[in-house]
Amino acid sequence: MPRSFLLVLLAAIFLPAAAHAEPTEAWQAPTLSITRYDEDWSVVAASDVRDQHWTGQFKYIPISEDAWLSTGIELRVRHENLDNNLWGDAEAPGDSYVWFRALPYADLHVGKLRAFVQPIASTSASVAPTPGPIDQTGIDLLQGFVEAEFGPVILRGGRQMLSLGTERLIGTRYGPNVPLAFDGLRANIRLGAAVTVSLLAVKPVQARKGDINDRTSHDKSLWGAYAVLPGLDLYYLGYRSDAARWGNREGTEARHSLGARFHGSRDDWHWNIEGVYQFGRFAGGPISAWTVGTEIGHAFPEAPLSPDLTLRVNAISGDGNRSDDRLGTFNAMFPKGKYFGELSPVGPYNIVNAYSALGLRLSSKVSASLAGVAYWRYSTADGIYDIPGNLVRAAGGTRARFIGTLIEGVVSWQANAELELSASISAFAPGAFIRATGSAKTIHMLGLESNFRF
Repeated sequence: MPRSFLLVLLAAIFLPAAAHAEPTEAWQAPTLSITRYDEDWSVVAASDVRDQHWTGQFKYIPISEDAWLSTGIELRVRHENLDNNLWGDAEAPGDSYVWFRALPYADLHVGKLRAFVQPIASTSASVAPTPGPIDQTGIDLLQGFVEAEFGPVILRGGRQMLSLGTERLIGTRYGPNVPLAFDGLRANIRLGAAVTVSLLAVKPVQARKGDINDRTSHDKSLWGAYAVLPGLDLYYLGYRSDAARWGNREGTEARHSLGARFHGSRDDWHWNIEGVYQFGRFAGGPISAWTVGTEIGHAFPEAPLSPDLTLRVNAISGDGNRSDDRLGTFNAMFPKGKYFGELSPVGPYNIVNAYSALGLRLSSKVSASLAGVAYWRYSTADGIYDIPGNLVRAAGGTRARFIGTLIEGVVSWQANAELELSASISAFAPGAFIRATGSAKTIHMLGLESNFRF
């Protein structure tokens, strides 16, 4: 473990903990979101409320009786240091780099109309062997849409980030340097006070290196309906890719996903259970795939450090027979970027994993977590994939299932309302499948992040 990281970790734990008795501010702002357009800053319309905090003058700028503007920015610097990336099989198994990004935005409201614009400026340093579009896209438009409200219906058209449920299938890719956006149409329909249905027809945006050159994908599209009820999400998502590749087969993929998510909390318990079935066609053959994810947790708010214990078990189908035209590998489509944690060399395809995590409140501003995850292949006829769905290790001739074990610790310090500092350290030890199919060194990763956002 690097000595510099130990110093940062100890400082992050003990220095802010000594100051945890400081009084909290009276300012009660909306919860800051990743997508930013979900924040409702009309709650600080009164000037005496805006004056309580220095950011108030930026969050609600009155223009006329029925028009106002909200502005803000995110400035993030993230350092990642990897040893033995992909168990030593990566083109640059030892990599130490820094990501930089700025995400300013302006949100204009005029009566029932709205215009939201968020550019991105992103770059990187020392990415080996060379930075890709996800590392740096220069200056470009991340989000830009117009919106109109017609009673219970809100229509939105343009470029926008999407976050559905827990981002198993549709996420923002927030963890990497360049988030994911989509071009197209979305309608949010309120059905009473507790039910919302979101209809969407979009195409993903392909990030490119260079300025003002990100483009709508020509070969991928997404459409569907996502309903949010009290404690229950129900959804259908359609996906098409004209240049799909699974194993040694290529062709058009048309996939349909039917899903349900049961979630909630009661007393000190919390739970999140989700299942998805997929069907369709790929390269002339049928698709039949599925996933089931379970999570249950219990908090102990009266105990020292307020521990919160969470257990998860996920099963995600793989292909059972590479010699036929039937595809059984689940497609996560557009999942969140850091899917299983800060270090996620394995994506949600053809795996079974068991996860346990302990969260702690070290002070009013400092939190920590320690997690352990074990991974197995679901089908021995299929290999393992990264988060975007690229094959990392083919099945080979081995029947071994065990992929390996991940241990990860994270410390976060919310220094004030705008600034968060965090550090993580991870190790992924290879199992029998990795040892039988290639290089099998333990992956180590150190992550340090500073995020200023208002």
